[in-house]
Amino acid sequence: MNHPDVLSTAREPQAPQAGAQFLPPALLAASLLAGTALSLLVLPGWLTGLARSLQGEQPTVFWLLSRASALVSFGLLWLSMALGLLITGKTARLWPGSATTFDLHEHTSLLGLIFGLLHALLLLGDQYIHFDAVQIVLPFASLGYRPLAVGLGQLALYAWAMVHVSFYLRRQMGQPAWRALHAVSFAVFVLALFHGVTAGTDAGALGGIYWLAGGSLLFLLVYRLLVMLFPAPRKEPRRTA
Repeated sequence: MNHPDVLSTAREPQAPQAGAQFLPPALLAASLLAGTALSLLVLPGWLTGLARSLQGEQPTVFWLLSRASALVSFGLLWLSMALGLLITGKTARLWPGSATTFDLHEHTSLLGLIFGLLHALLLLGDQYIHFDAVQIVLPFASLGYRPLAVGLGQLALYAWAMVHVSFYLRRQMGQPAWRALHAVSFAVFVLALFHGVTAGTDAGALGGIYWLAGGSLLFLLVYRLLVMLFPAPRKEPRRTA
């Protein structure tokens, strides 16, 4: 998903000024107090609800945590792909930290993949769907709950893992093969989007998020294709007398 010379054209990030990496003491103290106050207000009710969800014949905590981790995974997938499209080609020269942005593109992909795996493993504890280990690992084996939607989500996770591994094999694979494999990430996003819309019970409430994510990536992809097909004409150097 990235231009082969994105790393070579990226500038090295500028070194931070001395002391810039530390927060001012007043701001640090204010943040600590605000975080403590918010925790005292939120945690009691949250822990009570968590305890209730763990009780009963069908505890809902695993389902809720699985849905939350799925949403985080989808958001990180979108962010990684958006960064990959933004740092491609000439756009990579518009800011000095494109090499750092490439690293962020890679690390958000890994973090999203971890949350996707967590999303799947948490379903083992859900007492409503009753998934076993085989149904979690084997695509389309979940015959009791939306097998097509779940199976496509499983394929998306496997394809995502394959694409992410290519980050570490870029030199061994060569740029053409690496770029071709990296393009599979678009299929990963489409499968993950379909999985979220059709497999989740809260797809209606999250419809705006899905539309925004899909529409923004489509815009970035079309922009990238237009730039590739219709490159800007080069300016001729001025002749001096």
